Amino acid sequence: MSKKLKVTLVRSMSGRKKNHVACARGLGLRRMHHTVEVEDTPEVRGMIKTIEYMVQCEES
Repeated sequence: MSKKLKVTLVRSMSGRKKNHVACARGLGLRRMHHTVEVEDTPEVRGMIKTIEYMVQCEES
């Protein structure tokens, strides 16, 4: 069983760079305070690091 990460969007996507919005969408985040569970992979970690100022992340 692979590890999962809970990612929550805590800051708005409006007015952000296109690639930052694309990272949030790629993680499955749609709106403020939306939480998704994603697998813990290097690709996902990179997306989270790119938008770390917009999201809150915790291991589950």
